[in-house]
Amino acid sequence: MKVYQAINAVQRDLAATGIGKTSENKFDGYKFRGIDAVYNALAPLLAKHGLCVLPRMLSRNVVERTAKGGSALFYVTVEAEFDFVSAEDGSKHTVRTFGEAMDRGDKATNKAMSAAYKYAAFQAFAIPTEGDNDADASSHEVESHEEADTQAWIDTINGADTPESLDAMGKDIASAKLSAKSKAAIRAAFSARKNELKAAA
Repeated sequence: MKVYQAINAVQRDLAATGIGKTSENKFDGYKFRGIDAVYNALAPLLAKHGLCVLPRMLSRNVVERTAKGGSALFYVTVEAEFDFVSAEDGSKHTVRTFGEAMDRGDKATNKAMSAAYKYAAFQAFAIPTEGDNDADASSHEVESHEEADTQAWIDTINGADTPESLDAMGKDIASAKLSAKSKAAIRAAFSARKNELKAAA
């Protein structure tokens, strides 16, 4: 069963490096590990130790809500399995997890699948994390509609893949009925994403 040796080898390398919190939620002001950071850290280690991670979506649930500004918000939950397969002998171990995400457009499912992959990786490889990620260690209030709307805007902005698609959101952002605090957070996310796209171009 070479798959467990390969998983352990990836764990060993990640134990030395971890994955830093390089992404930031502008609205709530906290750092987090984005899916890009997970891919960038895992890809060379999976190749090095001959381990494949193959996804399989088992179910998908969509709930549509109306945002304060009148637009649609899509909440998607996916149940996923990931086969961890050894390239050496074909042995495998399957991990099952869930992913949840929200988006104003067509990216909610993509984000939910990314979330499922990210947390499957965190738990399977015991990736060192900073701060407190234990669900029992803190209590949370249900977010208000404005907070949900603001986060939906930020998620949509971060999902823009071209400067043109980002600019197209500008008019809607300006007319959104949100508080000054929310609009400031959205503008900060807009500016940051625009700089990222320019740098990538």
